[in-house]
Amino acid sequence: MTHVAPMDPHEAFAELGRIRLADIDLDVLLDKIAQLAKRTIPGASEVSVTLLHGNKPHTAAFTGDLALVLDEKQYERGYGPCLQAAESTSSLIVPDTGSEQRWPGWAHAAAEAGAHSSLSVGLPVHEHVTGALNIYATAPEAFDDDAITIAQTFAGFAAVALANAHLYETQATLAGHMQKAMESRAVIEQAKGILMGERRCTPEEAFAVLSKLSQDTNRKLRDVASALVENAHRR
Repeated sequence: MTHVAPMDPHEAFAELGRIRLADIDLDVLLDKIAQLAKRTIPGASEVSVTLLHGNKPHTAAFTGDLALVLDEKQYERGYGPCLQAAESTSSLIVPDTGSEQRWPGWAHAAAEAGAHSSLSVGLPVHEHVTGALNIYATAPEAFDDDAITIAQTFAGFAAVALANAHLYETQATLAGHMQKAMESRAVIEQAKGILMGERRCTPEEAFAVLSKLSQDTNRKLRDVASALVENAHRR
């Protein structure tokens, strides 16, 4: 477990709000959320972020092995505070893993690993993706009311950042597909122009020639058009 300098919660919230999605990918954002949470939430020893897509959970970011191990012990068993928080997007606190009765098998493993209390706060990321911010402490009763409030506020900012990142990534993917479609259209139009000049044919006839070449060679229309344009340039 590593020790880091504490951070004022308002500074952390502001830093999450200043993230430029064009300059950061989702993995880096998730890691930043985990690291900021560890510095910001009083009592935190290690932090992880669980993402739940359908019924498949995975730890998308973690600050230390303790958090990763305790997350994965929940996934193996199919129950635990981080899973319930992710499913319900609510907050779940385990004041003392030594006396916890809701998830006794996991709690015993957590206590043996050195985590004596935990706090999991749900993250509503997307319609089909939820998650949880998981904070583990090496001391029992580590999270008082102020710590819980800070964790919930932090999770709210983090959820907005993740939702925006998901939307940005979706829009970027769509823009990429549109760009490829435009490039395909452009090369097909170039190929049609070449055929029209060589064969003195109409645009419809040139397109029919390209389509037949595509079918005869079992290649995509764009690839056939691109090859024709490259050959014309070489000539």
